[in-house]
Formats: sequence, C-alpha cells, structure tokens
Amino acid sequence: MNTLISCCGLDCADCGARKATLLDDDELRKQTAEEWSKQFGVDIPYEIINCTGCREEGVKFTHCDECQVRNCVKSKGYNTCGDCAELENCSIVGGIHQHAPFALENLKSLKQ
Repeated sequence: MNTLISCCGLDCADCGARKATLLDDDELRKQTAEEWSKQFGVDIPYEIINCTGCREEGVKFTHCDECQVRNCVKSKGYNTCGDCAELENCSIVGGIHQHAPFALENLKSLKQ
C-alpha cells in the first residue's frame, strides 16, 4: 500500500509541507504557509510547516493531532478511509472529497 496517501486520500508525495520538511526548505515552507493561509482563511506561520505524512513515522503538521479523519481511521484500526465501508457516504471525510475529489479517487485506487 502506498503509505504516502494520507488517511483522507490526499497524496503526501505532492504536499509542500512534506517536501519542505524533507528538504529543510524555508522558502517552500513560506510558500506553503501562504497558500494554506489563503485556502483555509487562517494565518499559518511558516515555522509550523513540518510534516512527513499523517501515516508516516516522524513529525506531523499540528492539525494532524486534531484531525477528525485521522482520529476516526486510527480508532477503527484502518490504514485509510478507503478501508471503511462508509467511505462514499461519510460526513467526516466528505468535506475534503467535496473540495478535492482526487483524494476519493486515490482511496478507491488503493483497493484495486
């Protein structure tokens, strides 16, 4: 299984936070913080942009600890939401898939 697919189906291999962490690249951290701040309507300081992936060992972005999707997956003993029979009707991960339909497709592809 591709461990770089997050619990919700986002692809960590394409994530600016993961790339910035692995490369220790402050410019990429600043760029990612700016993008996420605009996208989510909150101020995200670049100094907290550190993550190796929510399913990987190592540092996690601060949101990972409170992420409802990740907490649900862990509580059920799953690897990702793709392991759950409620995937396509789930209100917890549904909001993410509404804005990032490719994440749902990533989860479906893990089953194939």
